[in-house]
Amino acid sequence: MKSIAISGSARQNVGKRDAKELRYEGQVPAVLYGSGTQTHLSVSAADLKPVLYTPEVVFVELNIDGKKSKAIVQDAQFHPLTDLVIHVDFLELNDDKEVSVNIPVTLTGTSPGVKMGGKLVQKLRKLRVKATPNNLPQSIEVPMESLEVGKSVRVAQVQLKDAKILNNSDDTIVSVVMSRALRQAEQEAAKAAKGGKK
Repeated sequence: MKSIAISGSARQNVGKRDAKELRYEGQVPAVLYGSGTQTHLSVSAADLKPVLYTPEVVFVELNIDGKKSKAIVQDAQFHPLTDLVIHVDFLELNDDKEVSVNIPVTLTGTSPGVKMGGKLVQKLRKLRVKATPNNLPQSIEVPMESLEVGKSVRVAQVQLKDAKILNNSDDTIVSVVMSRALRQAEQEAAKAAKGGKK
């Protein structure tokens, strides 16, 4: 799992005015929780970019005024107009304690259904996974080699070692549906076959 070091400063004042001033200075108000106590802090918006703007799960080595913690971003709030990050929740990690994290899905191989002209529909791009930090996968690979037109891969078909998927087991991750062009071609082929029988 990728790891990025970020330095933060503990916040004494946690009011809205203080948060606004921090953002003006290029800092982002944040909170670190998970060990029983909450720590309010601020981190540089620039430092957060490689953590937030990636589909991957990234471990954060947080250094708050010399005190180090291992964490992940559990939630981030963005400004509705500017899309700038305005608040981050860090969850402190403990090697023995399970955490729930959204892990990206990676489709591997080629679907025979797509080769035939079917349309690939990916319903889930991330899966919620529960595991200890060291057992969290970087991504979840879903093989496509058996995906024919009209078939789908459900959550229940994905098995992870030392980790549990929390999504509903019946949820569809990816499916191949009949495209308009393929349906048309099949209808025309059926018409032609009927015409030939007369």
